[in-house]
Amino acid sequence: MKEFSINIKGTLLLVEEPLVMGILNVTKDSFFDGGVYSSTDLAMQQAKKMIDEGVNIIDVGGASSRPGADEVSLEEELKRVIPVIEMLSKKFLNIPISIDTNKAEVARQAVHIGASIVNDISAGDDDKHMLETVSKLRVPFVAMHKKGSPKTMQKNPQYEDVVQEVLDYFIQKVDECRKHGIIDLIIDPGFGFGKTVEHNYLLLKHLNVFSEVLNVPILAGLSRKSMINKVLNTTPNESLNGTTALNMVALLNGANILRVHDVKEARQVVQLFEKLKNS
Repeated sequence: MKEFSINIKGTLLLVEEPLVMGILNVTKDSFFDGGVYSSTDLAMQQAKKMIDEGVNIIDVGGASSRPGADEVSLEEELKRVIPVIEMLSKKFLNIPISIDTNKAEVARQAVHIGASIVNDISAGDDDKHMLETVSKLRVPFVAMHKKGSPKTMQKNPQYEDVVQEVLDYFIQKVDECRKHGIIDLIIDPGFGFGKTVEHNYLLLKHLNVFSEVLNVPILAGLSRKSMINKVLNTTPNESLNGTTALNMVALLNGANILRVHDVKEARQVVQLFEKLKNS
């Protein structure tokens, strides 16, 4: 795993070991925890739990991107995420908050109220104002690859060479982000976003290629996804063990950030990975 630095709210942070990004969905229809944290009080309780378990970043999302999900209006997404981010940023001053959105206006308002990272499943492709907005906000940007929209992306996705095609996409995207003045860039290959199970495992197996070629931090979002369940014949509720196994593979193959539902277990993976690396 390559070391990297990231500028969060004017503080240059040298990251020498993997980070754990905890998922906080304030939506009604996410594939695993939809509706569980839809109230501000419940979201705060979950955030406190994740912090106690050692989370490094809390990723707040107000629009589900599960396969088949419907679009959420700008007004509804703002209504869901802004109160939560405002409360989190006031109560937990030392924990960076990421806003998970593909809408530039949501990103803008979220950062102004306390978020310090923008995480976009479309890498700026869904909203032509996103890259300009992130550049003006001067915050780190997580750019993810997806093929199609959440509504249609899992309907027979096709690639001739998934690793090369996703890598080519990111070569162009990194260049585009740099031209917009985005300095702190993190890439996410987008496991499950317009990929078959085979595509996902090929990307995971060759994850180190992205780090070596692009020289930017890599985020791996594998938590409880169908690429686990379809192999093990499990449900999302039964897939923690599979998630833990693949998170270790991701770290061994160069991932810098694990995006997870289960912070305690991911933190343990990081601890074991660090012990192995330093032995």
